[in-house]
Parts: sequence; structure tokens; C-alpha cells
Amino acid sequence: MSDGDGTGDVPAPGIDSWVRGILRCPVTGAELVDGVGPRGEPELHSTDPDKPLAYPVRDGVPVLLADDARPL
Repeated sequence: MSDGDGTGDVPAPGIDSWVRGILRCPVTGAELVDGVGPRGEPELHSTDPDKPLAYPVRDGVPVLLADDARPL
């Protein structure tokens, strides 16, 4: 179910929900939720209202590097 902003659209493949629940944005410390990138690729989206960022998920592994994040 989606609220239209790209957050929570599809679960990131290969990431157990308990692992995703403890992951945090390395820049802001905000919770990360499942999302979809502009080309349909899985991402984790930061829930920070002031600086929302998206982190790629490559081969089921979240890449939580500030240099690889893109603004939402």
C-alpha cells in the first residue's frame, strides 16, 4: 500500500523486517522505510522531514553511505 510519495511501496528484497527495523539513516539518524527509486529499483527512504534521503539496495544489501544517497 502506498501513500503516493514512494515510501513503503515494496519491501526491499533480501532484507528481513527485523533488520530493516533497526537500520537508521547514517546522516540524520531517522528511521528507514522501504521505497522505490525513479527506475523502479528498491531503496530505503529516510523518514527525516527536513532532509529525506534515499539509499540504494544492491543485490539485497542496503548501501548506507552518505555519498551514495540521493535527496528525495
